[in-house]
Amino acid sequence: MNILILGGGGREHALAWAVMQNPKCDKLIVAPGNAGIAQIAECAKLDIEDGAAVVNFCEAEAIEFVIVGPEAPLAAGVGDRLREAGLLVFGPSKAAAQLEASKSFTKEICDAAKAPTAAYGHFTNAAAAKAYVSAQGAPIVVKADGLAAGKGVIIAETIEEAHAAIDDMFGGAFGGAGAEVVIEEFMQGEEASFFVLCDGDDALPIGTAQDHKRVGDGDTGPNTGGMGAYSPAPVLTDAVAEKALNEIVRPTLRVMTERGMPYHGVLYAGLMIKDGQPRLVEYNVRFGDPECQVLMMRLGAQALDLMQAAAEGRLSQVKANWADDHALTVVMAAKGYPGAYEKGSAIRGLTACNEDSFHMVFHAGTNETEGQIVATGGRVLNVTARGSSLREAADRAYRMVDQIDWPEGFCRRDIGWRAL
Repeated sequence: MNILILGGGGREHALAWAVMQNPKCDKLIVAPGNAGIAQIAECAKLDIEDGAAVVNFCEAEAIEFVIVGPEAPLAAGVGDRLREAGLLVFGPSKAAAQLEASKSFTKEICDAAKAPTAAYGHFTNAAAAKAYVSAQGAPIVVKADGLAAGKGVIIAETIEEAHAAIDDMFGGAFGGAGAEVVIEEFMQGEEASFFVLCDGDDALPIGTAQDHKRVGDGDTGPNTGGMGAYSPAPVLTDAVAEKALNEIVRPTLRVMTERGMPYHGVLYAGLMIKDGQPRLVEYNVRFGDPECQVLMMRLGAQALDLMQAAAEGRLSQVKANWADDHALTVVMAAKGYPGAYEKGSAIRGLTACNEDSFHMVFHAGTNETEGQIVATGGRVLNVTARGSSLREAADRAYRMVDQIDWPEGFCRRDIGWRAL
């Protein structure tokens, strides 16, 4: 099978790594890819949000299966264009991708599905939003309604902070994503990620994880796209996962189908769990990043079989066979992230990291220049390991981190601290 993966981050490197282990993969192309992906697959320059261009590329390269990594192409309707051209696609339609592209849309779906989630208000102007905050009090959560690359969420500890966040969003700090704002109740509890494959009819849970959004040790500092993750998530016990599936995910899928937008692909439910009761924080319509890295380490080659089954509408015929162990990933980021950071610094020592089914360095923001790996993004590397325990996985990951020579980078030293 000839396969195309759209995207060029750590998530796509992990997907490519898993796909390449499956013997049914004859050829793999990743667009645009990165320096790490280029070591295991062919990379191609392609505007992945241009559906027509992607279709033409697939026809020229005899691609049979397309796996869409990031949310932007899905929100742009690339999956629809590929399906219209008769291609097999892993990823939802543009209509179904609104579950991530519009937080107010998701809230309406949750209301219809009676899925437990935070109380909220949806606003198109700052004055009404500030009045709502003043009436509700703080802490409170202010969210840009649209796609903001994982950064459009402000947890405001005071009313003044919330008002400032509202001004920022309506002032254009997040571009078009902040043209509308959703303000939510601040939910107490422990947050975890629940991943489910969907084929329009069936839902197959494929794993749990917890990530670390704050930039600093001890979960301090501003929110980021994610500084590390581990799987499985201890707080998401079998009983809690079953509750989330039956009270949140399946009712959501039912409402989506009733509204003529059946969901296909992976549905990532961010959950807040308190006293064994899960509530939905938000949906994402793609694998999390860096959660995908730990999921793929534990799933391995079967990830391709499961994604193909979801795309072909036969999830009822397959099951996920987990490695009965733990995986942990540490994000190495450029100093200054999530604020301003420099690009182009050289990363050395990567060849000292032995890469196998228990140890992998997934590249997120890298390029190769004159034989050197250089940093091109904020989050740059995902140093990932498996172990029989979470402690063993963490120790293995941090041993690899310490072998990497990159003075311009940094990482958190406490990934997994809640579980450990």
